[in-house]
Amino acid sequence: MFKWFRSKCLPHQNQVASESVHGRNLALKELSCSVCLEENKVCKCEESFESCKKVDSDVSDDEQHHGEANNSVTHAVINMTGMLIGLGQLSTPYALESGGWVSAFLMIGLGVICAYCSHLLGKCLDKHPKSRSYTDIGQNAFGTKGKLLAATFIYLEIFMALVSYTISLHDNINRVFSGTQVQIPWAKLSRSQLLTLAAVLVALPSLWLRDLSSISFLSFGGVLMSLAIFASVACTGIFGGVKANHIIPVLQIQNIPAISGLYIFSYAGHIVFPNLYKAMKDPSKFTKVSIISFSLVTLLYSTLAFMGAKLYGPHVNPQITLSMPPHLIVTKIALWATVLTPMTKYALEFAPMAIQVEHNLPDYMSSRTKLIVRGTVGSFLLLVILALALSVPYFEYVLSLTGSLVSIAICVIFPCAFYLKICWSQISRPLLVLNFTLIAFGFVLGLFGTISSSKLLMQNLSRAH
Repeated sequence: MFKWFRSKCLPHQNQVASESVHGRNLALKELSCSVCLEENKVCKCEESFESCKKVDSDVSDDEQHHGEANNSVTHAVINMTGMLIGLGQLSTPYALESGGWVSAFLMIGLGVICAYCSHLLGKCLDKHPKSRSYTDIGQNAFGTKGKLLAATFIYLEIFMALVSYTISLHDNINRVFSGTQVQIPWAKLSRSQLLTLAAVLVALPSLWLRDLSSISFLSFGGVLMSLAIFASVACTGIFGGVKANHIIPVLQIQNIPAISGLYIFSYAGHIVFPNLYKAMKDPSKFTKVSIISFSLVTLLYSTLAFMGAKLYGPHVNPQITLSMPPHLIVTKIALWATVLTPMTKYALEFAPMAIQVEHNLPDYMSSRTKLIVRGTVGSFLLLVILALALSVPYFEYVLSLTGSLVSIAICVIFPCAFYLKICWSQISRPLLVLNFTLIAFGFVLGLFGTISSSKLLMQNLSRAH
């Protein structure tokens, strides 16, 4: 699969949106300027970002596109599907049970809207062929303010998603090592907290790696782990003795605002779609890729949602893996897959922040010093994320808040707004109405979802304290 991501050095500005916030980005083409991938070989660029930009500026746009654009429709579908499938799949059975089976139409509708917004990003890139990233589209639409706003939401989504990943790690690692006694006399931490701390410390050194090609294959492993979780849930119903005889409520409208965030988070991947577009041999087929990919993901989510809700009913956990019978081998496989996924994502998810930090350091600093600063900042942020995850161990509410507060803007509101601004003169009246309606819909859904998930999160924190 390495040959799918053959690329030349990308300027650091284009890396801001390189990594998927749900760990779904295969990430080989999104590396820093210090690493390029040529088939499965690593070629070193110049030492500094400035020299890399100089090398890049000597290559014409046509030559650069020719060197990068080698992805077929099949490759692009695999990549986009891999980016979309991730943490959100754990919560879809819980969301369906909480909202009722009618809420499946909301999930499917959001999938259609997000696929359409992916198409809009392609249209924006058509209008400005030199654009290479989500933030570039924001700059083309609204100047520096648009770029800054897009980058802010991207970093916020990455941060909040990593908090959700760590909460998931905490919950599942506790189940994996159930019955194991872990205690440090001087540390006032529970067993699950100590286990989570140990897992994060194991993953911490990966943040110091500058050559991300050494761990990029783990991103594809994350896709396999997602499929393993899906297969494990199916096996519990077929071979595990769990009967799918629970009745799913028709509609529980009071829960719709909160679960809407869970649904929208499941489709979040738009920050890397411009990179996928640029990697295609025939970008005109990007819309086709979006339709196929979102259809496959929506089918998987819907199947898993109904399967989990029917198997476990009102007792279904916000993370489906925690509802599975603990004695089954497939449950252990699913739990380990859920535990290992966050540990493999930290370095890849931190890449955009790390690249930006390194770029902003003074030129007189040596590469070693820059590496130390970069690693230290990444380690500090990861420990902050760990502290937040242990302090707010409410997976469904944090995930819902992330979806409602941030993902809805990145997936729906911003693409529609960028498209309206960039292509205004070419948009028909019906499309104008459609896009303004989607912006309003996204804003209302995000507002009510944010209020609802924030309220539930605060209530649970109050009870805990």
